[in-house]
Order: sequence, then C-alpha cells, then structure tokens
Amino acid sequence: MKKITLIVFIIISYTSPAQQKMITHAGIINFEASIPFFEEVKATNNQIFCTLEPKISELNCVVAIKQFQFKRALMQTHFNENYMESAKYARATFKGKIEKLDIKNMDTIAKEYQIKGKIVLHGQAKKINVKAQIRKTVDGIEIITNFDLNTDDFKIEIPFIVSNKISKTVNTQLKCVLQ
Repeated sequence: MKKITLIVFIIISYTSPAQQKMITHAGIINFEASIPFFEEVKATNNQIFCTLEPKISELNCVVAIKQFQFKRALMQTHFNENYMESAKYARATFKGKIEKLDIKNMDTIAKEYQIKGKIVLHGQAKKINVKAQIRKTVDGIEIITNFDLNTDDFKIEIPFIVSNKISKTVNTQLKCVLQ
C-alpha cells in the first residue's frame, strides 16, 4: 500500500501545474578581476544551481564559492581563505525577477531583458539590475548576462600588498540553460 501511495504521489507531482519550474545544475559563472600587465585573476564555476518560475518570472541562483576553479592552486586558496572566506560564507545567492518575460512568445533569437533582484555575497546583500540575453533553445531557456560587481559593496578586503594587482571591479558572466 505504501508503494502504491508513493507512486501515485510521484505521478501527481510530475503532472501538477506547480511543476512549471525550470531548473539547471550546470550553469556557468565566470569572473575576472585582472589588472593589465599583472597576472590574470580569473575563475570559472560550472556547478551553478538556477531555477526559473516562468509564471511569475522569478529567477533564483545559488553558487558554491569553493567550486570556483583558477589556473593556479595558490590563487584558489587565497580566494577561498583570504578574500571570500568560503568556510564562513559558503554560498552566494541571487533572487530576482525578469521584467516582461513571455516564454510562450520567445524564439531562438535572443532578446534583451532586465533582471532586477538581490544578490547576497560574502554575507552582504545588494540590489542589482542587470541586462540579460534570453532565448529559447532546443534544450530549454538560455540566459546569458554580463555585469560588474564591486568588492567594496560586499566588504571583500583586498590586502594592500596586492591591491594594485587585483581590480575592485569584478566582471561577472552567468550562462545557464534551464529545462
């Protein structure tokens, strides 16, 4: 009897209208805080979890800070221990709304949308407004956005000894395909 109840519950949950949420566990976020003539400060994280609820145009993303990968292991260690304090602030989150999102009328040609929301990084919250290119693909809905974040806004301290080698303005790119 318990197995039948469980199977019925699973079938209902998959066919329920509440299951319109689109997700991905394979979003990619890149950032760069390089200064010309110094060593490249660049990392990639390809384990971003994002959800999109098309009915209410809500986008949520969660980033595990320790998953950022650098070319050099020492740079990754400094990033996690000295700058991001990833043992204390393990995740960054974003929750926002995509303005005028209409998936029914979307096609394969990317259109620009505004995404307004709140990012929480290093224990600090900040409202942001970014432009994104959104389009329908064979695999789902693709979202690509580029935006800058300032380390001062999130109380991320860059030691004086390297402050001329790392930019306080961090160019950030998010790309994900939600299904």
